[in-house]
Amino acid sequence: MKFAAVDIGSNAVRLQVTQIHYFQGQHTFKKLEYLRFPLRLGKDVFLNQQISEENQYKFKELMKAFYILIRLYGVNDYMACATSAMREARNGKSLVKEVREEIGLKITIIDGNKEAELINKSLGSHIDGKTYLHLDVGGGSTELNVFKKGEKVAAKSFQMGSVRTLNQELPQAVLQQMKRFIDRHLLGEKTVYGIGTGGNINKVFDLSAPQKRTNYLSIEKMREVLALLERHSNEEKLNLLQLNEDRADVIVPATKIYLAAFDAARIQRIKVPELGLKDGMLLQLFERNRNKQEQR
Repeated sequence: MKFAAVDIGSNAVRLQVTQIHYFQGQHTFKKLEYLRFPLRLGKDVFLNQQISEENQYKFKELMKAFYILIRLYGVNDYMACATSAMREARNGKSLVKEVREEIGLKITIIDGNKEAELINKSLGSHIDGKTYLHLDVGGGSTELNVFKKGEKVAAKSFQMGSVRTLNQELPQAVLQQMKRFIDRHLLGEKTVYGIGTGGNINKVFDLSAPQKRTNYLSIEKMREVLALLERHSNEEKLNLLQLNEDRADVIVPATKIYLAAFDAARIQRIKVPELGLKDGMLLQLFERNRNKQEQR
């Protein structure tokens, strides 16, 4: 079976095509294609509450290209999910409708809870009986999830993200809301473990020069990377640190959000599994289609 996931975020749009192999009683996921296009829909929406004509055009052209690839790969099923920027844009629903009518690609605008649910689906193998705080910082929103004894016990989406807070201080009111959520669900816990997902934390992890075969990042090392980033201009980040243009300006506010949450939970080290929304979408596609096969 082949599946495709289209993740329409506030800072970029991603497509992944994956093939599922079944061998000796085990299913394995093999990535066939991965594309990330830097289309910053959030820049329009968080300032003007709508997607500009220029970005509407680019978005439609990108969806045409992605849908061609989806058909060429002959996928059995696909999901296309749009998050914070599209759901807040006054013209988001009409743009999604135009894409369906003109191109044929079906896009679902999901809320913060559904976004968190899909991201959590990809974390299954990383959650055990300990207490975890999982944080996913996107361009427009930040999702927090608390796990205890292998079960999710609390979740909340906060209207604070790397694009939304670009060139401004993190909103104190939202930070206080986040801290109250963490205190309410984790105060009194002897040890809390952290998990960070999202493109920015993945890049922070890379910049920390990790040892081979580890996906752990200390909070101390995260602070060092933040200090390194803040010492460089955007031009220096592009040329000296080799960051992409659409990563160079948002990585600092994103890192500050991660640190604010993990500090509030008194976490000293986090796991960075390099998973995200698209991985949860692919797992949901697999579960949906496996159930169909079993019912035949």
